[in-house]
Amino acid sequence: MTLPLLISVPHGGHTIPPRLLEKCLLSERQIIKDGDEFAQAIYAPLESEVASYISTDIARAVLDMNRTEDDLRRDGVVKTHTCWNEPIWKESLTEEEARWLIDTYHLPYHQRLSEQAKRTDLLLAVDCHTMAANGPPVGPDPGQERPQVCLGNVNGKSCPDEWLSIMQDAFRKHFSGVVTVNEPFSGGYITKAHGKEMPWLQLELSRGNFATPWEKSSWVLSSLKHAVERIKLL
Repeated sequence: MTLPLLISVPHGGHTIPPRLLEKCLLSERQIIKDGDEFAQAIYAPLESEVASYISTDIARAVLDMNRTEDDLRRDGVVKTHTCWNEPIWKESLTEEEARWLIDTYHLPYHQRLSEQAKRTDLLLAVDCHTMAANGPPVGPDPGQERPQVCLGNVNGKSCPDEWLSIMQDAFRKHFSGVVTVNEPFSGGYITKAHGKEMPWLQLELSRGNFATPWEKSSWVLSSLKHAVERIKLL
């Protein structure tokens, strides 16, 4: 049975738009490392299991779907440096180039997410990420070991705390390590903005080597199935 879920995967892409390739300093490995490594391997298999699945091929290093369009920080919507403090561009992007990125990729992504809130067959949306096993320099927890799973509902603002507690219990049944709530991440722009339209939560999986991406994918699916069954009974 298809799960009544919307899955969003905003940081699994590795593509640099062709018009910007000559300006980009990053190697393929740096692009992968700045994004949500293994996200495609973990979450793409869920596409056939859920009612709606939205992702992007554009690399996070170029354009971050999980930032507001007016976030001009170096780690903002159009970045100047990776999360590892590596410069991205040989020369700064022009305002026109930055605006083109936002209009071409960022706004349509969010329009697609907003459209899903009109559906009556969706119970919950999940913004799916992977996180470094230890916090990177620009993270909220530089150098600190992270849990296997972090679930966020913007501290109760994007979905009911009872639902989040059910999710935490479900993930604890299928993952062997620590499963936290709203720590170190409570939810980014996607969860905050679209959580006003329908229930959303953010899922962060550690990229630690405690399991293969395929095992993590299977455990995520089992956890989501378990949680949905319980939430539907409320």
